[in-house]
Amino acid sequence: MARALFSHSGLRSDEPSCAPNPFTQRTDWDRTENPLTTLLAAAARAGRELTDLTESNPTRAGIVDTEPLVALLGHPRGATYAPISLGHPKARAAVAASFHERGLPAREDRVVLSASTSEAYTWLFKLLCERGDRVLVPAPSYPLFEFLARLEDVELAAYPLVREEGFRIDLGALDRAAEEAQGHARAIVLVHPNNPTGTFVRRDEAAEVGRIAARHGMALIVDEVFAEYPHGALPADRLPSFAGEREALTFVLGGLSKSLLLPQCKLGWTLVYGPDALCDEAIARLELIADTYLSASTPVQLALPELLAARASVQGPVRARTAENLAALDRALVAAGEDAAVRRLPTDGGWYAILEVPRTRDEDAWVETLVREHGIVVHPGYFFDMEREGFLVVSLLPRPEVFARAIEIVVTSVAKG
Repeated sequence: MARALFSHSGLRSDEPSCAPNPFTQRTDWDRTENPLTTLLAAAARAGRELTDLTESNPTRAGIVDTEPLVALLGHPRGATYAPISLGHPKARAAVAASFHERGLPAREDRVVLSASTSEAYTWLFKLLCERGDRVLVPAPSYPLFEFLARLEDVELAAYPLVREEGFRIDLGALDRAAEEAQGHARAIVLVHPNNPTGTFVRRDEAAEVGRIAARHGMALIVDEVFAEYPHGALPADRLPSFAGEREALTFVLGGLSKSLLLPQCKLGWTLVYGPDALCDEAIARLELIADTYLSASTPVQLALPELLAARASVQGPVRARTAENLAALDRALVAAGEDAAVRRLPTDGGWYAILEVPRTRDEDAWVETLVREHGIVVHPGYFFDMEREGFLVVSLLPRPEVFARAIEIVVTSVAKG
């Protein structure tokens, strides 16, 4: 992913030039390579093989064979183009049915299809925000929102997830952020479960977040791309999904990328919940936005009922893979001993695990040490806006035999401080 390669913004509009700069400020990112990218480029030039514990591309993880699913897109039914703004009725019905199978309410007339959840975010920012309006996003979380918001001329304000309380939402800070925006805070984003912390929102938190949003005239945008990957049964106080009756206008996002390990097939969905009048107006406006782009392909939409019917056969092996790798990580921690200066942060689900490591060196130094001395790649915690130094993030998708060997080396290395 290109955005992960760079620090932030390159070509500066105030640099000397013989002619006016034709480019916008919103695309004026720093394209300087971050330290990890520079390190990996050097390893590639040296021909060194690395074990990548950041690998989260499911098409390279060897979990299930998705070729038969991809082949469904070649059916002749997709040869005719019949654009429908909100998505083909059969595809929208299939999405609603997949929620019903999980015991969740969903109305097919309140399903909106897009090419991806990233595109869904941009449509929702267009729907909800004027230029300069603010969207409240969680920290930590994954490095996507800054880019999407900036391209829509939307400002971001972070609200903290309190690590010491199991990444509970700081509801007071969230409410203050809404107040400080003075009417310009238009939406609250929740990643549920969070990436990379893996925490599902608690039921009492969800209710209060909804009240805060309704009180300030804000919407909720809930990214549930990892919601079908809990690590076992959820605790009773955790909310499985935001799908359902909501006090505030609520948009629940998902897609093929995670649900069926098919990021290459490019289809996302948004389900709309909340007061009927707001839902109806949101759907009417989203129909016009979607009609402007018509980005969801016909073949994937027509194949969607069959694709979603295969969900269990894909998701079961993924949950088994993440459980096996999480167990290998925990075994490595036990082997390191109770006095080892490394631990795993608790998680409810998702594809990542966070290690808290000694702050005897900064995260970039830990990453460099692991690459140079052991040929193992991990993410620094600051990639995900962790609140301070001292964290490394690993994917739980690599092949188990590879993961187990590498994570034992990582734990042993960092445990020494």
